[in-house]
Amino acid sequence: MIERLEKILVFGIDFLMINLAWLLYYYFRVETGWFAIFTQPELLLPMFVLYLYWFILFFFVGMYQKWFAESRFDELSRLFKITAVGTFILFFLILYDDFQSGVTSEIRFFIFVYWGILLVSVSFGRLLVRSIQRRLLINGIGRHNGVIVGFNPRAFKIHSSLKKHRALGIDIVAYLAVLDKNLNASNDGIKVKGKVEDLSKLIDAEHISEIIIALEKHEEKVLYKVIQFCDGKKVNIKIVPDLYEIISGQARTNQIYGFPLIDIMPQLMPAWEKKLKRIFDLVISFFALAVTFPMVILISAAIKLDTKGPVFYKQRRSGLNGKMFDVYKFRSMVEDAEKLSGPVWATKHDPRITRVGRIIRTMRLDEFPQFFNVLKGEMSLVGPRPERPFFVDQLAKEIPLYKRRLSVRPGITGWAQVKHKYDEDLDDVKMKVRYDLFYIENMSLRMDMKIIFRTIFIMLFGKGHFD
Repeated sequence: MIERLEKILVFGIDFLMINLAWLLYYYFRVETGWFAIFTQPELLLPMFVLYLYWFILFFFVGMYQKWFAESRFDELSRLFKITAVGTFILFFLILYDDFQSGVTSEIRFFIFVYWGILLVSVSFGRLLVRSIQRRLLINGIGRHNGVIVGFNPRAFKIHSSLKKHRALGIDIVAYLAVLDKNLNASNDGIKVKGKVEDLSKLIDAEHISEIIIALEKHEEKVLYKVIQFCDGKKVNIKIVPDLYEIISGQARTNQIYGFPLIDIMPQLMPAWEKKLKRIFDLVISFFALAVTFPMVILISAAIKLDTKGPVFYKQRRSGLNGKMFDVYKFRSMVEDAEKLSGPVWATKHDPRITRVGRIIRTMRLDEFPQFFNVLKGEMSLVGPRPERPFFVDQLAKEIPLYKRRLSVRPGITGWAQVKHKYDEDLDDVKMKVRYDLFYIENMSLRMDMKIIFRTIFIMLFGKGHFD
């Protein structure tokens, strides 16, 4: 409820400040009479269009994401960048006609004036909102419960820092011990409420949203346990520096009033890229289904003529955040292939694969119906391969961080699919998990395009599964 009110407040302040910027600019440009005007410009329509333009732009770059404990400097820096780029775009979208008339120096002047007014007004509004929010946090409204993993001087120091700076809004409600000797101990009125193995239950019982890891040296395995026990939980994980080398490549440094912390497994893909990725998924999937319709008919006929059974088959898979969905494929195996054996991985020369099935698997044509899953929002064009719940539960016990794959939408193709063959045994799965984690930590539209082009190459030349 508090977070919803905070978002409404940010939306409202931005609405007022963006429109105020236009009104001030309009007064400067038109009402002062300092500058020549050939036609009287409208006031309300451009104001509405500009607000809509900035709202969409701010939304895409993540200016309305969760603000909690974000640096004001970082927010203003992001605001500076997006308004600069947005104003540059406006120069061509709105003032193009004036530009053609040759009055370029005057146009540049007005552009800078509008940008300056907009930046100052929106920045003032954002600082006002953040000041109100921080005051509410200090007064106990909208605070977050946190737990510190570890019971040592480093843990005590970060606890003291959090208590001193209440504007961060984090209340430490428990410690979790690594060593048995620290059970039932306490520091500054906060008790040790179990060991690391109790983390999952503690998150639910105490409504924990912030986890701070303060470990001693040579306790690396505990870090992986913490991440594993947080699977499926909406929590932020931070680590007190010293173990940075352990999770190198998966972290981003942050500061708590000068006290350095590291975000574990942050979402590294910018908000605007995530939204653009989704739009790209929808456009390409719709286009692919429309263009390949004749091929779908031919494949369907070939499957029917080759063996008895349905053309398509669906199978339960684990998707984003572990949510179940039905994945669709062209049937490439005999009907009821797992009736006697149960869930098993396909092998290189699997006898269950049909003649047509082997061809469409080699060229990855069996994946085509999954474009429907992409349109429904259950999958993306690029991402980790969606796995069956049976194997997810089994592999999560065998492979550390396996469920990290569920933090993004599964994909029709992915880095692991183009770099490695079908899963035949546990070693194959472990190798693919490494590729999947690499993709998740380096997600970008550029990487997605690279994977898509590699997939097209595999489809055209029939390489990539068992080579």
